[in-house]
Amino acid sequence: MTALTQYQRLECTGLWRLTATAQLREVVVGLRDTTLVLADPRTEMALSHWSLPSVERVNPGEMPALFTPGRMDDGSPSETVELDDPDMIAALETVRTTLIRRRPKPGRVRGVTVLAGLAAVALFVFLWLPEAMIRHTASVLPMATRVQIGKLALADAARLTGTPCVQPVGLRGAAALAQRLATQGVGEIDVVRDGVDGAVALPGGIVLLSDKLVEAAQDPEPVAGYALAAMLRVQVSDPVIPILHHAGLTATLRLLTTGHLPPGALQGYAETLLNAKPAPVDEERLLEKFRQVNLSSTAYARVVDPTGVASKGLIDGDPFKGVSPAPVLDDNDWISLQGICAG
Repeated sequence: MTALTQYQRLECTGLWRLTATAQLREVVVGLRDTTLVLADPRTEMALSHWSLPSVERVNPGEMPALFTPGRMDDGSPSETVELDDPDMIAALETVRTTLIRRRPKPGRVRGVTVLAGLAAVALFVFLWLPEAMIRHTASVLPMATRVQIGKLALADAARLTGTPCVQPVGLRGAAALAQRLATQGVGEIDVVRDGVDGAVALPGGIVLLSDKLVEAAQDPEPVAGYALAAMLRVQVSDPVIPILHHAGLTATLRLLTTGHLPPGALQGYAETLLNAKPAPVDEERLLEKFRQVNLSSTAYARVVDPTGVASKGLIDGDPFKGVSPAPVLDDNDWISLQGICAG
């Protein structure tokens, strides 16, 4: 049920910009239960999902109205959409206000708890329990906040990877692959030209794929395998924790009490993220993921090690003996994904 039932399924057209330097693109903007969906008007494929509580208007009182789902480290908007439909503008501002009023007040609840014990435990927390504080903060973050942190990490990584490729037809293939792997926590697939060796997963189910991997693959099976392995790594080791180590205790406390990291908290984190050697994955757990998505592990294993020596366990333990029972993508989506960085 939406915050205000009279706005259920409201739709209009708008002009979407993925980044500050990207070209404006016409989209269909749809108001859903808890999200704002931006879709391609021709293919009806979703290009972006915004959490309604995080949507804010950048230019109050001006037209066309400019909305964003969050801000970059420097305080500037991340994605934006321009709207001139008065019903949609009124709906967004009214629904956002209503959601904020109805949701639990973390500042009030947490504030009472924090203030009650702050004088007694502050020194103890900051001097002896920094790791516990970081892990506790990571453990209580809702998915919407994890997605926001993932977007901030993605924005910082763009310094090294370049802006994610947005060839329109290719975006359809990326969305189809994300949907195919959604049961494993994948929410968004972004393909980048540089800086990523295989695949890297960010908080909120955001997976970065190397364009070189996508272009070189004979079929989508090894690409999907890299995404599964990346998601397994972040499920074993929470990716928010190293981000909070980088941001520091002050930023962590602000995130815990306000739900937002301060501007600039992730600046420079991309070097740590992209230069780190990928952690080894447990083959049995990875094979189980392949089984859950009806995907053979052999094609992925052959790309990881063409000799088959280092990946012998993934070949011998393949739940489908080299033949996937269902295609990862149809031919059109696979071809479009391979061309996502063209042009």
